[in-house]
Amino acid sequence: MSSSPLHGSCFCKKIQLELSGEPHAIALCHCTDCRKISGSVYTLNFIVSTTDLKLSGSSPAENPKTSDSGKKYVNYFCKDCGSPLYGGAVDESGQLQTAVVRAGCFDDLEVLKGKKPSVEIYTAQRMEWILPVEGAAQFEGMLPAR
Repeated sequence: MSSSPLHGSCFCKKIQLELSGEPHAIALCHCTDCRKISGSVYTLNFIVSTTDLKLSGSSPAENPKTSDSGKKYVNYFCKDCGSPLYGGAVDESGQLQTAVVRAGCFDDLEVLKGKKPSVEIYTAQRMEWILPVEGAAQFEGMLPAR
């Protein structure tokens, strides 16, 4: 990622986010949860350290659930317009471990040029008419633990 932070917001602009630092991965996710959250057949996500994500404006609403991987996962979205912003697995104390930022919330989509996904997850659920991203690591489920 460039030295300048990426900026994003929800649809109604009541929540803004700033993303600094390098993502651990840029991932296409084909899981059921991402399809339901986005209303599309996959999502493009920046997987980042929680310390690299700053929020301002309104506080996001939370939607906790057990994810396809069996972990407790919380999705954060705007309570006014419903835009999904980010999510992530949480530990026993409810602390977000890593932020999965939805790339569609970035204000300037030019920042996505050259940000080809490095990984695809839940490929077992990928629509058969969607081709794998050339050069991206492929996982039938979640990324292996680091």
